[in-house]
Amino acid sequence: MFEFQQYLGFILFLTILTTGFWLMIFLVGFVQYWIGGAIIELVKEKRAKKREQAI
Repeated sequence: MFEFQQYLGFILFLTILTTGFWLMIFLVGFVQYWIGGAIIELVKEKRAKKREQAI
C-alpha cells in the first residue's frame, strides 16, 4: 500500500497540519483576549475622562 518514504511524508504532513491547527486556535484566542482587554481599557479611560469633566 504505502512505501516507507510515502509513510514518512504522510506523517510529516499530519504533524505540520495539526501543529498549524493548534497554533491557529491559540493565536485566535490570544487576539480575542488582547482586543477585549484593549476595549475594556478604552472604556475605563473614557469613563474617567467623563467623570473628570463632570467635577
